Amino acid sequence: MAGILAITFIFLLLIFRLFILCVFNNKNLQLKAQEQWTRTLFLKANRGVITDANGNVLAENNVSYDVFFRAREIEDAVAVSKFISKKLNIDFENTYKKAKDVFISEVLIKLQVDKKIAQEILEANFKGVYLTQNISRNYPYGKLLSQVLGFLTSDSVGQSGIENYYNKILCGVDGKYLTQSDVRGLTIDDSINYYVDGVDGLNLTLSVDINIQNIVENVLEQIVEEQKPKRVSCIILNPSNSNVIALAINPSFDLNLVPRNDVKTLMELSKNVAVTDVYEPGSTFKILTLAAALSEGLTNINEHFYCPGFRIIDGEKIKCWRTIGHGSQTLIECVQNSCNCCFMDLALRLGKEKLYKYLQAFGIGSTTGVDISGESAGLLLSNDIVKSVDLARIGFGQSVAVNQLQLLNAFCAAINGGSLHTPSLVKNYYNSNNEIIFYKNNLILNKVLTQEVSNTIRFLLEKSLSKSGDMTFINNYKVAGKTGTAQKYGEDGKIAQGKYVSSFFGFLNGKLNPEYALLLCVDEPSAGAYYGSVVAKPYAKIIFEKIIEYKNIVEDAQNSPTQKIAMPNLIGNTIYNACKVLDELNIDYEIDGENGIVLEQFPKANTQIDYSSCVLIKT
Repeated sequence: MAGILAITFIFLLLIFRLFILCVFNNKNLQLKAQEQWTRTLFLKANRGVITDANGNVLAENNVSYDVFFRAREIEDAVAVSKFISKKLNIDFENTYKKAKDVFISEVLIKLQVDKKIAQEILEANFKGVYLTQNISRNYPYGKLLSQVLGFLTSDSVGQSGIENYYNKILCGVDGKYLTQSDVRGLTIDDSINYYVDGVDGLNLTLSVDINIQNIVENVLEQIVEEQKPKRVSCIILNPSNSNVIALAINPSFDLNLVPRNDVKTLMELSKNVAVTDVYEPGSTFKILTLAAALSEGLTNINEHFYCPGFRIIDGEKIKCWRTIGHGSQTLIECVQNSCNCCFMDLALRLGKEKLYKYLQAFGIGSTTGVDISGESAGLLLSNDIVKSVDLARIGFGQSVAVNQLQLLNAFCAAINGGSLHTPSLVKNYYNSNNEIIFYKNNLILNKVLTQEVSNTIRFLLEKSLSKSGDMTFINNYKVAGKTGTAQKYGEDGKIAQGKYVSSFFGFLNGKLNPEYALLLCVDEPSAGAYYGSVVAKPYAKIIFEKIIEYKNIVEDAQNSPTQKIAMPNLIGNTIYNACKVLDELNIDYEIDGENGIVLEQFPKANTQIDYSSCVLIKT
């Protein structure tokens, strides 16, 4: 009796198990069975195209093919391996090994074979050799925008830049081609084949104007040739919404010739240092100190400041860049002269709480949210440890670190009426029918300043570039800006002697709203000069002039052409006398050295210069 009950129980268990398999797991079992009797070839979906703001194609697709072996179907492994290794320029022994390995059902031989060679392989009609369609990327502009666009891995996955950040949007869904096979993995003759359509990726429109990008990159090449820097970069934003109009870094590389065999070089060249790396900004940062002080009503354009060449704070002597001092000056002149003493005073007037409130509202110490991977937040000393001497240095751009895009975005808020936006490279996504799927609006993160304060900053920065009169930087156009010269630090945390970042921030201050805000940074110039006014500002002027020509921007006024003047001979003069001569001529200048006699000058005596030039004198 016990035996009958045991057998009955076992049968009931089997019946219950069969019920579970047939009713609840039937779909899973069918899928597993289908996988066992079918072979799948994936058909790569078309990757989305990337265009600039004017519709120019920046990244497009070329059809290519991947080559596979199914060793169990290959009849003559030697002949197949000889033919394939020769056509694909790959190792014969490795190819033959794969052609003989019947224990692997399918093995990849090479990705992204061009159409001509793929056709020759197809015409050879070898059994066991299969081709599946793939997509390779083509970049019509080669080196342009290389760090922004980025590149793909060999199997078409975004590796860097836009290609990486928007990979899920661009890649689409691959199609499939399924063939029935037997237990050995061999294709069954006259069997039913299945084709599953893929879904193409969405296309992207960037805010970048490739013509302005080209202007910028050509000027960067000129800087590299003439100033011999370690690196040079430039960003142009639309101040009203922080859309990126151009972003260029030199050195770069051709996106169609990615140096994959040298990973270290590739990572260095493809890194978007404008967002990943931080630096101490120097005098350009004074704009934010100025904005905070004006907003709090702690100064005005007519206030006078006295500069003896230094301030003593917490017992520490902090020098102005002009060690002999600027004397008594108005706020307008302080901005023109980039006087460190004035901005130390303003930072100390603001105090730690108020200055930090404004810097944080401008986005200093936090990421901007731009659609580029790897953005750094910068470095802002903790509020708890900031002393008066630190605050004074922050006031003129030391003891603080920013990335270039973060700083330019803050400047845009200072001049656009006070609104801090999230910068963006992508304007919209659209499908193959040119239907816009998503339109990207840049978020307003903070309202930092009033329009009145913003207008005052624009006025002061315009005067900063036009000491000899209105609209002399670029004749008949309102251009505003500020130079910067910052020391660099070594790995030991100490100042690296002779290493600087020279920079210039400027914008076209048009009749209605600021246009084309630019930040140009020259990292470690080594041709002799290193001041931003000498190394960066002249090239920014070239970029603005070419943008004006390209966009056919109407003049702000009709003035007589800017007169030129012969550079005086200053060699042998004392610093005091040399500065007096240049001040009387209303010529901007930088001093390399302290006191003493002028030993060198740039440009040389009798060179014809215009009033917007900045000259360098060395003692």
